[in-house]
Amino acid sequence: MTTQTQIIEQLPEHLRGFVRVQDYSVYTPRDHAVWRFLMHQLSHQMSASAHPVYHQGLKQTGISLEHVPSIEAMNTCLATIGWRALGVDGFIPPVVFMEFQARRILVIAMDMRTIDQMLYTPAPDILHESAGHAPFLIDVDYAEFLQQFGEIGCKAISSAADDAVYAAVRHLSVVKADPDSTPAEQLRAEQQLATATAENTGLSEAALLARLHWWTVEYGLVGTLSKYHIFGAGLLSSLGESTHCLDDEKVCKRLLTPDAVNQDYDISTEQKTLFVTHSCRHLGQVLDDVANGLAQRIGGAVAIRRAIASETVCTLEYSSGLQVSGRIADVHTDALDNVTYVQTIGESQLCFSGKQLNGHGREVHHAGFGSPVGYVNEFSRCLSNYSIDELRFAGIRTGAQVKLEFVSGIVVYGVLESILRADHQNILLSFSQCQVSDQENNILFQPDWGTFDMAVGTSITSVFGGSADPVTYPLHRPDPEPAYRVSPDAENTALFSAYESIRRLRGQRSVEELENITLMAINQYPDEWLLLFEIYELNPHEALRAAINRSVASDPDKTFLVNQGLLRLKAALP
Repeated sequence: MTTQTQIIEQLPEHLRGFVRVQDYSVYTPRDHAVWRFLMHQLSHQMSASAHPVYHQGLKQTGISLEHVPSIEAMNTCLATIGWRALGVDGFIPPVVFMEFQARRILVIAMDMRTIDQMLYTPAPDILHESAGHAPFLIDVDYAEFLQQFGEIGCKAISSAADDAVYAAVRHLSVVKADPDSTPAEQLRAEQQLATATAENTGLSEAALLARLHWWTVEYGLVGTLSKYHIFGAGLLSSLGESTHCLDDEKVCKRLLTPDAVNQDYDISTEQKTLFVTHSCRHLGQVLDDVANGLAQRIGGAVAIRRAIASETVCTLEYSSGLQVSGRIADVHTDALDNVTYVQTIGESQLCFSGKQLNGHGREVHHAGFGSPVGYVNEFSRCLSNYSIDELRFAGIRTGAQVKLEFVSGIVVYGVLESILRADHQNILLSFSQCQVSDQENNILFQPDWGTFDMAVGTSITSVFGGSADPVTYPLHRPDPEPAYRVSPDAENTALFSAYESIRRLRGQRSVEELENITLMAINQYPDEWLLLFEIYELNPHEALRAAINRSVASDPDKTFLVNQGLLRLKAALP
Protein backbone atom coordinates (compact mmCIF):
# COMPACT_ATOMS: atom_id res chain seq x y z
CA MET A 1 0.00 0.00 0.00
CA THR A 2 1.30 3.46 -0.91
CA THR A 3 1.19 5.77 2.11
CA GLN A 4 0.16 9.41 2.11
CA THR A 5 3.79 10.42 2.70
CA GLN A 6 4.96 8.40 -0.29
CA ILE A 7 2.32 10.01 -2.52
CA ILE A 8 3.38 13.46 -1.32
CA GLU A 9 7.03 12.68 -2.07
CA GLN A 10 6.05 11.83 -5.65
CA LEU A 11 4.47 15.26 -6.18
CA PRO A 12 6.34 18.11 -7.88
CA GLU A 13 7.80 20.51 -5.34
CA HIS A 14 5.34 23.35 -5.99
CA LEU A 15 2.39 21.17 -4.91
CA ARG A 16 3.80 19.56 -1.77
CA GLY A 17 3.24 22.56 0.47
CA PHE A 18 -0.53 22.41 -0.05
CA VAL A 19 -1.07 18.88 1.25
CA ARG A 20 -1.19 17.51 4.77
CA VAL A 21 -0.94 13.99 6.14
CA GLN A 22 -4.23 13.07 7.76
CA ASP A 23 -3.93 12.49 11.50
CA TYR A 24 -6.90 10.23 12.07
CA SER A 25 -6.60 10.51 15.85
CA VAL A 26 -7.82 14.13 15.81
CA TYR A 27 -11.37 13.06 14.95
CA THR A 28 -13.36 12.84 18.16
CA PRO A 29 -16.18 10.36 18.86
CA ARG A 30 -18.56 13.29 18.31
CA ASP A 31 -16.99 13.94 14.89
CA HIS A 32 -17.76 10.35 13.99
CA ALA A 33 -21.30 10.75 15.33
CA VAL A 34 -21.87 13.86 13.17
CA TRP A 35 -20.54 11.95 10.15
CA ARG A 36 -22.72 8.93 10.94
CA PHE A 37 -25.92 10.93 11.40
CA LEU A 38 -25.49 12.90 8.17
CA MET A 39 -24.36 9.96 6.04
CA HIS A 40 -27.18 7.68 7.19
CA GLN A 41 -29.63 10.52 6.59
CA LEU A 42 -28.22 11.35 3.15
CA SER A 43 -28.11 7.68 2.13
CA HIS A 44 -31.74 7.23 3.17
CA GLN A 45 -32.91 10.52 1.68
CA MET A 46 -31.27 9.83 -1.68
CA SER A 47 -31.98 6.12 -1.94
CA ALA A 48 -33.93 6.84 -5.11
CA SER A 49 -32.87 10.36 -6.14
CA ALA A 50 -29.09 9.82 -6.34
CA HIS A 51 -27.63 8.11 -9.38
CA PRO A 52 -27.15 4.38 -8.58
CA VAL A 53 -23.40 4.78 -9.03
CA TYR A 54 -23.37 6.88 -5.84
CA HIS A 55 -24.33 4.08 -3.48
CA GLN A 56 -22.04 1.60 -5.20
CA GLY A 57 -19.22 4.15 -5.32
CA LEU A 58 -19.30 4.83 -1.57
CA LYS A 59 -18.44 1.19 -0.92
CA GLN A 60 -15.84 0.92 -3.68
CA THR A 61 -13.93 4.02 -2.60
CA GLY A 62 -13.56 3.06 1.06
CA ILE A 63 -16.25 5.32 2.52
CA SER A 64 -18.36 3.93 5.35
CA LEU A 65 -21.60 5.38 6.69
CA GLU A 66 -20.40 4.72 10.22
CA HIS A 67 -17.25 6.79 10.62
CA VAL A 68 -15.09 9.54 9.16
CA PRO A 69 -13.07 7.99 6.32
CA SER A 70 -9.37 7.26 6.52
CA ILE A 71 -7.46 8.66 3.55
CA GLU A 72 -5.12 5.67 3.75
CA ALA A 73 -8.10 3.30 3.45
CA MET A 74 -9.54 5.36 0.59
CA ASN A 75 -6.24 5.17 -1.27
CA THR A 76 -6.23 1.39 -1.04
CA CYS A 77 -9.56 1.41 -2.88
CA LEU A 78 -8.82 4.31 -5.24
CA ALA A 79 -5.59 2.67 -6.42
CA THR A 80 -7.65 0.04 -8.23
CA ILE A 81 -9.15 2.75 -10.48
CA GLY A 82 -5.98 4.80 -10.96
CA TRP A 83 -6.77 7.63 -8.53
CA ARG A 84 -5.37 8.76 -5.19
CA ALA A 85 -6.49 11.06 -2.37
CA LEU A 86 -4.59 13.59 -0.27
CA GLY A 87 -5.61 15.93 2.53
CA VAL A 88 -5.48 19.73 2.29
CA ASP A 89 -6.16 22.59 4.68
CA GLY A 90 -9.49 24.14 3.67
CA PHE A 91 -9.70 26.11 0.43
CA ILE A 92 -6.69 25.98 -1.89
CA PRO A 93 -6.14 28.14 -5.02
CA PRO A 94 -8.43 26.96 -7.84
CA VAL A 95 -5.55 26.44 -10.28
CA VAL A 96 -3.77 24.24 -7.72
CA PHE A 97 -6.98 22.27 -7.14
CA MET A 98 -7.25 21.74 -10.89
CA GLU A 99 -3.66 20.57 -11.21
CA PHE A 100 -4.23 17.92 -8.55
CA GLN A 101 -7.33 16.83 -10.45
CA ALA A 102 -5.33 16.64 -13.69
CA ARG A 103 -2.93 14.31 -11.87
CA ARG A 104 -5.87 12.10 -10.81
CA ILE A 105 -5.55 13.15 -7.19
CA LEU A 106 -8.69 13.91 -5.19
CA VAL A 107 -7.84 16.59 -2.63
CA ILE A 108 -9.87 16.42 0.55
CA ALA A 109 -10.25 19.11 3.19
CA MET A 110 -9.54 17.16 6.36
CA ASP A 111 -11.72 19.02 8.86
CA MET A 112 -15.06 17.53 9.89
CA ARG A 113 -17.94 19.98 10.17
CA THR A 114 -19.01 20.63 13.76
CA ILE A 115 -22.27 19.69 15.43
CA ASP A 116 -23.37 23.33 15.05
CA GLN A 117 -22.68 23.36 11.29
CA MET A 118 -24.33 20.13 10.19
CA LEU A 119 -26.64 21.83 7.69
CA TYR A 120 -24.11 24.40 6.50
CA THR A 121 -20.35 24.59 6.81
CA PRO A 122 -18.50 27.77 5.76
CA ALA A 123 -15.46 25.83 4.58
CA PRO A 124 -14.83 22.60 2.66
CA ASP A 125 -14.96 19.54 4.88
CA ILE A 126 -14.20 15.84 4.61
CA LEU A 127 -17.86 14.85 4.24
CA HIS A 128 -18.42 16.98 1.16
CA GLU A 129 -15.09 16.23 -0.45
CA SER A 130 -14.92 12.49 0.15
CA ALA A 131 -18.54 11.30 0.20
CA GLY A 132 -19.54 13.94 -2.37
CA HIS A 133 -16.74 13.62 -4.92
CA ALA A 134 -15.21 10.17 -4.59
CA PRO A 135 -18.14 7.82 -5.39
CA PHE A 136 -18.48 8.75 -9.06
CA LEU A 137 -14.80 8.12 -9.74
CA ILE A 138 -15.72 4.47 -10.28
CA ASP A 139 -17.48 5.57 -13.49
CA VAL A 140 -14.78 5.59 -16.16
CA ASP A 141 -16.39 8.36 -18.23
CA TYR A 142 -16.85 10.58 -15.18
CA ALA A 143 -13.27 9.99 -13.99
CA GLU A 144 -11.94 10.90 -17.43
CA PHE A 145 -14.14 14.00 -17.48
CA LEU A 146 -12.79 15.07 -14.09
CA GLN A 147 -9.18 14.57 -15.17
CA GLN A 148 -9.82 16.42 -18.44
CA PHE A 149 -11.42 19.26 -16.50
CA GLY A 150 -8.29 19.47 -14.37
CA GLU A 151 -5.99 19.56 -17.40
CA ILE A 152 -8.02 22.34 -19.01
CA GLY A 153 -8.75 24.21 -15.79
CA CYS A 154 -5.17 24.48 -14.61
CA LYS A 155 -4.29 26.27 -17.88
CA ALA A 156 -7.29 28.60 -18.01
CA ILE A 157 -6.38 32.28 -17.82
CA SER A 158 -7.44 33.83 -14.53
CA SER A 159 -7.29 37.47 -13.52
CA ALA A 160 -5.79 39.41 -10.64
CA ALA A 161 -9.39 40.08 -9.57
CA ASP A 162 -10.04 36.32 -9.45
CA ASP A 163 -7.09 35.93 -7.08
CA ALA A 164 -8.49 38.66 -4.82
CA VAL A 165 -11.89 36.94 -4.67
CA TYR A 166 -10.29 33.60 -3.79
CA ALA A 167 -8.25 35.18 -1.00
CA ALA A 168 -11.37 36.85 0.40
CA VAL A 169 -13.42 33.63 0.22
CA ARG A 170 -10.76 31.65 2.05
CA HIS A 171 -10.35 34.32 4.73
CA LEU A 172 -14.10 34.51 5.31
CA SER A 173 -14.33 30.72 5.65
CA VAL A 174 -11.54 30.74 8.23
CA VAL A 175 -13.15 33.55 10.23
CA LYS A 176 -16.60 31.96 10.17
CA ALA A 177 -15.25 28.56 11.21
CA ASP A 178 -13.45 30.07 14.20
CA PRO A 179 -15.79 30.02 17.22
CA ASP A 180 -13.70 32.76 18.83
CA SER A 181 -14.15 35.23 15.97
CA THR A 182 -16.21 38.30 16.81
CA PRO A 183 -19.22 39.61 14.86
CA ALA A 184 -17.10 42.60 13.87
CA GLU A 185 -14.40 40.33 12.41
CA GLN A 186 -16.98 38.35 10.47
CA LEU A 187 -18.54 41.55 9.16
CA ARG A 188 -15.14 42.84 7.98
CA ALA A 189 -14.44 39.55 6.22
CA GLU A 190 -17.84 39.64 4.53
CA GLN A 191 -17.22 43.22 3.41
CA GLN A 192 -13.82 42.26 2.01
CA LEU A 193 -15.43 39.52 -0.06
CA ALA A 194 -18.21 41.87 -1.22
CA THR A 195 -15.63 44.44 -2.32
CA ALA A 196 -13.47 41.86 -4.11
CA THR A 197 -16.53 40.44 -5.88
CA ALA A 198 -17.79 43.88 -6.93
CA GLU A 199 -14.39 44.78 -8.37
CA ASN A 200 -14.22 41.55 -10.38
CA THR A 201 -16.22 42.97 -13.26
CA GLY A 202 -14.75 40.91 -16.11
CA LEU A 203 -15.32 37.21 -16.67
CA SER A 204 -12.02 35.43 -17.08
CA GLU A 205 -11.66 32.00 -18.65
CA ALA A 206 -11.14 30.56 -15.17
CA ALA A 207 -14.38 32.19 -13.97
CA LEU A 208 -16.33 30.70 -16.88
CA LEU A 209 -14.89 27.25 -16.18
CA ALA A 210 -15.74 27.69 -12.50
CA ARG A 211 -19.38 28.08 -13.54
CA LEU A 212 -19.27 24.91 -15.62
CA HIS A 213 -17.63 23.08 -12.70
CA TRP A 214 -20.38 24.31 -10.40
CA TRP A 215 -23.23 23.20 -12.69
CA THR A 216 -21.70 19.76 -13.29
CA VAL A 217 -19.25 18.49 -10.65
CA GLU A 218 -20.94 20.32 -7.75
CA TYR A 219 -24.62 20.70 -8.71
CA GLY A 220 -25.14 18.41 -11.68
CA LEU A 221 -28.13 16.22 -12.53
CA VAL A 222 -28.01 13.34 -15.02
CA GLY A 223 -30.81 11.88 -17.15
CA THR A 224 -33.63 13.76 -18.87
CA LEU A 225 -35.62 16.85 -17.92
CA SER A 226 -38.47 14.65 -16.74
CA LYS A 227 -36.45 11.84 -15.18
CA TYR A 228 -33.12 12.66 -13.61
CA HIS A 229 -30.78 11.65 -10.79
CA ILE A 230 -28.33 13.60 -8.63
CA PHE A 231 -24.59 13.31 -9.21
CA GLY A 232 -23.21 16.72 -8.12
CA ALA A 233 -21.16 16.62 -4.91
CA GLY A 234 -22.76 19.77 -3.52
CA LEU A 235 -26.19 18.14 -3.74
CA LEU A 236 -25.02 14.74 -2.53
CA SER A 237 -23.61 16.25 0.67
CA SER A 238 -26.49 18.61 1.53
CA LEU A 239 -29.64 17.46 3.32
CA GLY A 240 -31.50 20.62 2.31
CA GLU A 241 -30.43 21.07 -1.31
CA SER A 242 -30.74 17.37 -2.19
CA THR A 243 -34.46 17.64 -1.40
CA HIS A 244 -35.03 21.19 -2.66
CA CYS A 245 -33.54 20.38 -6.08
CA LEU A 246 -36.25 17.79 -6.77
CA ASP A 247 -39.01 20.41 -6.70
CA ASP A 248 -39.57 21.18 -10.39
CA GLU A 249 -41.79 24.14 -9.57
CA LYS A 250 -39.13 25.90 -7.51
CA VAL A 251 -36.04 24.74 -9.42
CA CYS A 252 -35.88 25.14 -13.19
CA LYS A 253 -34.17 22.26 -15.02
CA ARG A 254 -32.28 22.95 -18.25
CA LEU A 255 -30.35 20.66 -20.56
CA LEU A 256 -26.60 21.03 -20.16
CA THR A 257 -24.92 22.78 -23.10
CA PRO A 258 -21.83 25.00 -23.35
CA ASP A 259 -24.17 27.93 -22.68
CA ALA A 260 -24.19 26.88 -19.00
CA VAL A 261 -21.13 29.10 -18.56
CA ASN A 262 -23.44 32.09 -18.99
CA GLN A 263 -25.40 31.12 -15.86
CA ASP A 264 -24.06 32.69 -12.67
CA TYR A 265 -24.46 31.06 -9.27
CA ASP A 266 -24.72 32.16 -5.65
CA ILE A 267 -23.02 29.97 -3.05
CA SER A 268 -25.01 31.53 -0.20
CA THR A 269 -28.48 30.39 -1.27
CA GLU A 270 -30.32 27.43 -2.78
CA GLN A 271 -30.04 27.29 -6.56
CA LYS A 272 -33.04 28.23 -8.69
CA THR A 273 -31.70 26.64 -11.88
CA LEU A 274 -29.94 23.32 -12.39
CA PHE A 275 -28.58 21.60 -15.50
CA VAL A 276 -29.21 18.02 -16.60
CA THR A 277 -26.58 16.12 -18.58
CA HIS A 278 -27.49 13.12 -20.73
CA SER A 279 -24.59 11.03 -19.42
CA CYS A 280 -21.07 11.26 -18.05
CA ARG A 281 -19.77 10.96 -21.62
CA HIS A 282 -21.89 14.00 -22.52
CA LEU A 283 -20.10 15.95 -19.77
CA GLY A 284 -16.80 15.51 -21.57
CA GLN A 285 -18.31 16.64 -24.87
CA VAL A 286 -19.66 19.86 -23.35
CA LEU A 287 -16.33 20.54 -21.64
CA ASP A 288 -14.49 19.98 -24.93
CA ASP A 289 -16.76 22.46 -26.73
CA VAL A 290 -16.11 25.09 -24.05
CA ALA A 291 -12.36 24.42 -24.15
CA ASN A 292 -12.28 24.97 -27.92
CA GLY A 293 -12.93 28.65 -27.24
CA LEU A 294 -10.15 29.05 -24.67
CA ALA A 295 -6.82 30.74 -25.33
CA GLN A 296 -4.93 27.51 -24.71
CA ARG A 297 -6.52 26.07 -27.85
CA ILE A 298 -7.05 29.05 -30.16
CA GLY A 299 -3.70 30.83 -29.77
CA GLY A 300 -2.97 33.92 -31.86
CA ALA A 301 -3.60 37.58 -31.17
CA VAL A 302 -7.04 37.07 -29.60
CA ALA A 303 -5.58 34.73 -27.00
CA ILE A 304 -2.66 37.05 -26.29
CA ARG A 305 -4.98 39.98 -25.68
CA ARG A 306 -6.87 37.91 -23.10
CA ALA A 307 -3.58 37.29 -21.35
CA ILE A 308 -2.71 40.98 -21.42
CA ALA A 309 -6.10 41.90 -19.97
CA SER A 310 -5.70 39.37 -17.16
CA GLU A 311 -2.68 41.20 -15.68
CA THR A 312 -1.37 37.83 -14.49
CA VAL A 313 1.51 35.58 -15.49
CA CYS A 314 0.64 33.60 -18.62
CA THR A 315 2.56 31.41 -21.07
CA LEU A 316 2.99 31.87 -24.82
CA GLU A 317 3.76 28.74 -26.81
CA TYR A 318 5.45 29.14 -30.19
CA SER A 319 4.94 26.78 -33.11
CA SER A 320 8.43 25.41 -32.38
CA GLY A 321 7.36 24.38 -28.89
CA LEU A 322 9.30 27.13 -27.09
CA GLN A 323 7.34 28.51 -24.13
CA VAL A 324 7.63 32.04 -22.74
CA SER A 325 6.10 32.74 -19.32
CA GLY A 326 5.59 36.17 -17.81
CA ARG A 327 3.23 39.14 -17.63
CA ILE A 328 2.39 39.73 -21.29
CA ALA A 329 2.42 43.45 -21.92
CA ASP A 330 2.16 44.01 -25.67
CA VAL A 331 1.44 42.31 -28.97
CA HIS A 332 2.14 43.63 -32.48
CA THR A 333 0.07 42.39 -35.39
CA ASP A 334 -0.22 42.91 -39.13
CA ALA A 335 -3.30 44.03 -41.06
CA LEU A 336 -4.77 40.51 -40.84
CA ASP A 337 -4.20 40.35 -37.07
CA ASN A 338 -1.35 37.87 -37.40
CA VAL A 339 1.07 38.17 -34.47
CA THR A 340 4.40 39.75 -35.44
CA TYR A 341 6.00 40.55 -32.07
CA VAL A 342 5.22 39.87 -28.40
CA GLN A 343 6.63 41.42 -25.24
CA THR A 344 6.47 40.46 -21.56
CA ILE A 345 7.36 42.65 -18.59
CA GLY A 346 8.92 41.69 -15.32
CA GLU A 347 10.23 38.26 -14.40
CA SER A 348 9.95 35.82 -17.31
CA GLN A 349 11.19 32.33 -18.08
CA LEU A 350 11.80 30.29 -21.23
CA CYS A 351 10.81 26.63 -21.29
CA PHE A 352 10.37 23.63 -23.52
CA SER A 353 7.85 20.90 -22.73
CA GLY A 354 7.19 22.45 -19.35
CA LYS A 355 10.83 22.49 -18.25
CA GLN A 356 12.84 25.67 -17.83
CA LEU A 357 15.77 26.01 -20.22
CA ASN A 358 19.19 26.27 -18.58
CA GLY A 359 20.24 29.90 -18.30
CA HIS A 360 16.78 31.25 -19.11
CA GLY A 361 15.09 31.63 -15.78
CA ARG A 362 13.67 34.69 -14.05
CA GLU A 363 17.06 35.84 -12.84
CA VAL A 364 18.20 36.24 -16.46
CA HIS A 365 14.96 37.58 -17.96
CA HIS A 366 14.10 39.68 -14.92
CA ALA A 367 13.01 42.72 -16.97
CA GLY A 368 10.92 40.86 -19.53
CA PHE A 369 11.29 39.13 -22.87
CA GLY A 370 10.41 40.20 -26.40
CA SER A 371 10.72 38.45 -29.75
CA PRO A 372 9.38 38.50 -33.30
CA VAL A 373 6.92 35.90 -34.58
CA GLY A 374 6.51 34.77 -38.17
CA TYR A 375 8.36 33.72 -41.30
CA VAL A 376 11.75 35.09 -42.36
CA ASN A 377 11.98 36.43 -45.93
CA GLU A 378 13.08 33.84 -48.51
CA PHE A 379 12.68 30.95 -46.09
CA SER A 380 9.82 28.67 -47.08
CA ARG A 381 9.75 26.88 -43.73
CA CYS A 382 9.94 27.98 -40.13
CA LEU A 383 13.56 28.43 -39.01
CA SER A 384 12.92 25.76 -36.40
CA ASN A 385 12.70 23.10 -39.13
CA TYR A 386 16.10 23.72 -40.73
CA SER A 387 19.18 21.70 -39.91
CA ILE A 388 22.31 23.46 -38.67
CA ASP A 389 23.96 22.76 -42.04
CA GLU A 390 21.01 24.26 -43.93
CA LEU A 391 21.14 27.39 -41.76
CA ARG A 392 24.89 27.68 -42.24
CA PHE A 393 24.43 27.39 -46.01
CA ALA A 394 21.91 30.26 -45.82
CA GLY A 395 24.41 32.44 -43.96
CA ILE A 396 23.02 31.85 -40.47
CA ARG A 397 25.99 30.55 -38.50
CA THR A 398 27.41 31.19 -35.06
CA GLY A 399 30.14 33.82 -34.77
CA ALA A 400 28.92 35.66 -37.87
CA GLN A 401 26.99 38.88 -38.35
CA VAL A 402 23.46 37.81 -39.23
CA LYS A 403 20.55 39.82 -40.56
CA LEU A 404 17.09 38.31 -40.41
CA GLU A 405 14.34 40.19 -42.21
CA PHE A 406 10.85 38.97 -41.34
CA VAL A 407 7.89 39.09 -43.70
CA SER A 408 6.26 41.45 -41.18
CA GLY A 409 9.03 44.02 -41.70
CA ILE A 410 10.79 43.34 -38.38
CA VAL A 411 14.58 43.14 -38.71
CA VAL A 412 16.99 41.38 -36.35
CA TYR A 413 20.66 42.33 -36.91
CA GLY A 414 23.54 41.16 -34.74
CA VAL A 415 26.23 38.57 -34.06
CA LEU A 416 24.75 35.08 -33.71
CA GLU A 417 26.29 33.57 -30.59
CA SER A 418 24.38 30.29 -30.27
CA ILE A 419 21.53 28.17 -31.53
CA LEU A 420 19.57 26.20 -28.97
CA ARG A 421 17.88 23.04 -30.19
CA ALA A 422 15.29 20.80 -28.57
CA ASP A 423 13.46 17.79 -29.97
CA HIS A 424 15.39 18.11 -33.25
CA GLN A 425 14.30 21.74 -33.72
CA ASN A 426 15.90 25.16 -33.42
CA ILE A 427 13.98 26.96 -30.69
CA LEU A 428 16.19 29.91 -29.66
CA LEU A 429 18.80 32.06 -31.45
CA SER A 430 20.97 34.24 -29.18
CA PHE A 431 22.62 37.42 -30.51
CA SER A 432 25.13 39.91 -29.17
CA GLN A 433 25.50 43.51 -30.40
CA CYS A 434 21.95 43.17 -31.68
CA GLN A 435 19.37 45.66 -32.83
CA VAL A 436 15.72 44.82 -33.52
CA SER A 437 13.43 47.23 -35.35
CA ASP A 438 9.98 47.13 -36.95
CA GLN A 439 8.83 48.20 -40.39
CA GLU A 440 8.54 51.81 -39.22
CA ASN A 441 12.09 51.75 -37.80
CA ASN A 442 10.91 51.77 -34.20
CA ILE A 443 13.61 50.23 -32.01
CA LEU A 444 12.41 47.12 -30.19
CA PHE A 445 15.84 46.09 -28.88
CA GLN A 446 19.20 47.83 -28.94
CA PRO A 447 22.78 46.55 -28.55
CA ASP A 448 23.52 48.03 -25.11
CA TRP A 449 20.63 46.05 -23.57
CA GLY A 450 22.73 42.90 -23.62
CA THR A 451 22.03 39.52 -25.23
CA PHE A 452 19.00 39.29 -27.49
CA ASP A 453 17.41 35.84 -27.27
CA MET A 454 15.16 35.36 -30.26
CA ALA A 455 12.35 32.82 -29.97
CA VAL A 456 11.86 30.74 -33.11
CA GLY A 457 8.34 30.20 -34.39
CA THR A 458 5.96 31.27 -37.12
CA SER A 459 2.94 31.59 -34.82
CA ILE A 460 1.72 31.53 -31.24
CA THR A 461 -0.19 28.26 -31.13
CA SER A 462 -1.34 28.44 -27.53
CA VAL A 463 -1.64 30.87 -24.63
CA PHE A 464 -2.40 29.56 -21.18
CA GLY A 465 -2.57 30.81 -17.63
CA GLY A 466 0.35 30.43 -15.24
CA SER A 467 3.99 29.59 -15.79
CA ALA A 468 5.15 26.71 -17.98
CA ASP A 469 7.43 25.36 -15.24
CA PRO A 470 5.82 26.11 -11.86
CA VAL A 471 8.63 24.30 -10.04
CA THR A 472 11.10 27.05 -11.01
CA TYR A 473 8.48 29.80 -11.35
CA PRO A 474 5.90 29.14 -8.62
CA LEU A 475 2.94 31.50 -8.55
CA HIS A 476 0.89 30.07 -5.68
CA ARG A 477 2.02 29.31 -2.17
CA PRO A 478 0.13 27.83 0.77
CA ASP A 479 -1.83 30.42 2.72
CA PRO A 480 -0.05 31.27 5.98
CA GLU A 481 -3.46 31.59 7.65
CA PRO A 482 -4.45 28.00 8.50
CA ALA A 483 -8.05 26.91 8.31
CA TYR A 484 -9.32 26.82 11.87
CA ARG A 485 -10.14 23.56 13.61
CA VAL A 486 -11.66 23.33 17.07
CA SER A 487 -9.39 21.25 19.29
CA PRO A 488 -11.08 18.99 21.83
CA ASP A 489 -10.49 20.27 25.34
CA ALA A 490 -10.41 18.56 28.70
CA GLU A 491 -14.00 19.57 29.45
CA ASN A 492 -15.22 17.36 26.59
CA THR A 493 -13.44 14.21 27.66
CA ALA A 494 -16.42 12.73 29.52
CA LEU A 495 -18.82 13.73 26.73
CA PHE A 496 -16.65 12.13 24.07
CA SER A 497 -16.38 9.03 26.23
CA ALA A 498 -20.18 8.79 26.26
CA TYR A 499 -20.26 9.00 22.45
CA GLU A 500 -17.62 6.28 22.26
CA SER A 501 -19.61 4.05 24.59
CA ILE A 502 -22.62 4.27 22.27
CA ARG A 503 -20.44 3.34 19.29
CA ARG A 504 -19.19 0.29 21.19
CA LEU A 505 -22.70 -0.76 22.24
CA ARG A 506 -23.80 -0.98 18.61
CA GLY A 507 -21.47 -3.92 18.25
CA GLN A 508 -22.41 -5.72 21.44
CA ARG A 509 -25.62 -4.84 23.24
CA SER A 510 -25.69 -4.58 27.05
CA VAL A 511 -29.15 -3.68 28.31
CA GLU A 512 -27.86 -2.62 31.71
CA GLU A 513 -25.09 -0.43 30.31
CA LEU A 514 -27.48 1.09 27.77
CA GLU A 515 -29.92 2.04 30.53
CA ASN A 516 -27.10 3.59 32.57
CA ILE A 517 -25.87 5.65 29.63
CA THR A 518 -29.44 6.74 28.87
CA LEU A 519 -29.96 8.11 32.37
CA MET A 520 -26.50 9.70 32.43
CA ALA A 521 -27.06 11.47 29.09
CA ILE A 522 -30.49 12.82 30.03
CA ASN A 523 -29.18 14.15 33.35
CA GLN A 524 -25.68 15.34 32.44
CA TYR A 525 -26.03 16.35 28.78
CA PRO A 526 -29.61 17.58 28.29
CA ASP A 527 -28.52 19.93 25.47
CA GLU A 528 -26.44 17.36 23.55
CA TRP A 529 -29.18 16.36 21.11
CA LEU A 530 -26.96 14.18 18.91
CA LEU A 531 -25.80 12.05 21.84
CA LEU A 532 -29.42 11.63 22.93
CA PHE A 533 -30.42 10.69 19.38
CA GLU A 534 -27.58 8.15 19.12
CA ILE A 535 -28.88 6.49 22.27
CA TYR A 536 -32.50 6.70 21.06
CA GLU A 537 -31.58 4.62 18.01
CA LEU A 538 -30.64 1.77 20.38
CA ASN A 539 -33.15 2.50 23.14
CA PRO A 540 -36.26 4.22 21.71
CA HIS A 541 -38.43 5.17 24.63
CA GLU A 542 -40.50 8.23 25.42
CA ALA A 543 -38.21 9.77 28.07
CA LEU A 544 -35.42 10.01 25.51
CA ARG A 545 -37.75 11.31 22.84
CA ALA A 546 -38.94 14.05 25.19
CA ALA A 547 -35.35 14.91 26.14
CA ILE A 548 -34.39 15.21 22.48
CA ASN A 549 -37.31 17.52 21.76
CA ARG A 550 -36.39 19.75 24.71
CA SER A 551 -32.75 19.96 23.56
CA VAL A 552 -33.65 21.36 20.12
CA ALA A 553 -36.82 23.30 20.95
CA SER A 554 -35.27 26.73 20.43
CA ASP A 555 -33.24 25.89 17.29
CA PRO A 556 -35.09 25.38 13.95
CA ASP A 557 -32.09 23.78 12.24
CA LYS A 558 -31.59 21.21 14.98
CA THR A 559 -35.33 20.56 15.08
CA PHE A 560 -35.22 19.89 11.32
CA LEU A 561 -32.32 17.46 11.74
CA VAL A 562 -34.05 15.57 14.55
CA ASN A 563 -37.34 15.32 12.66
CA GLN A 564 -35.56 14.03 9.57
CA GLY A 565 -33.69 11.51 11.65
CA LEU A 566 -36.90 10.28 13.29
CA LEU A 567 -38.55 9.86 9.89
CA ARG A 568 -35.60 7.76 8.79
CA LEU A 569 -35.85 5.54 11.86
CA LYS A 570 -39.59 5.15 11.32
CA ALA A 571 -39.05 4.15 7.70
CA ALA A 572 -36.58 1.49 8.80
CA LEU A 573 -39.13 -0.22 11.05
CA PRO A 574 -40.48 -3.54 9.73
